[in-house]
Amino acid sequence: MNLKAVLEGILFIVGDEGTTIKEMCNVLEVSEEEVKNLLIELKKDYESNERGLRISYLGNTFKLTTKEEHKKFYEKLVTDNKTTNLSTAALEVLAVIAYNEPITRLQIDEIRGVNSSQIVKRLVARGFVKVCGKSDAIGKPNLYKTTNDFLDYFGLSSKDDLPKIINEQKEENEIGDLYDSTYKEEY
Repeated sequence: MNLKAVLEGILFIVGDEGTTIKEMCNVLEVSEEEVKNLLIELKKDYESNERGLRISYLGNTFKLTTKEEHKKFYEKLVTDNKTTNLSTAALEVLAVIAYNEPITRLQIDEIRGVNSSQIVKRLVARGFVKVCGKSDAIGKPNLYKTTNDFLDYFGLSSKDDLPKIINEQKEENEIGDLYDSTYKEEY
């Protein structure tokens, strides 16, 4: 098995969270020295002008990042996407943030049940969400909240204009319809 290819996949999967050498050793079931050698080989592969990524060591973790010299293209992508519609996932993340702000990205993930890091980044880039502080939780993660651009985009004068949601707690023994949410819109 090509462990360098597996390592590349690991770096892709962990995304912005990154991973440590110890974690890579545990997953690959190899020594620290072997992981370091694989990282060096993979890093050399990415140094080619024909590649758009690189391996960076940031925040005590290794992660895949884009090359600085391509920054203007990525910025254009983000600004050009401001005119496109929001995806269902982006709308879901916005709703989670709007109704629960301030909220960490991990809390968003727990509510949604999937990783939301890329969507949160896009929403920050579009100006719908911003970092409003740091949580007291371990690691001091960023807290996110919606912005005035979010309100403008949806034609709201304030967060008070959001539809009211009530939480209907079900009895422990009561079995509900799979499609029936515990959150209901008030009329």
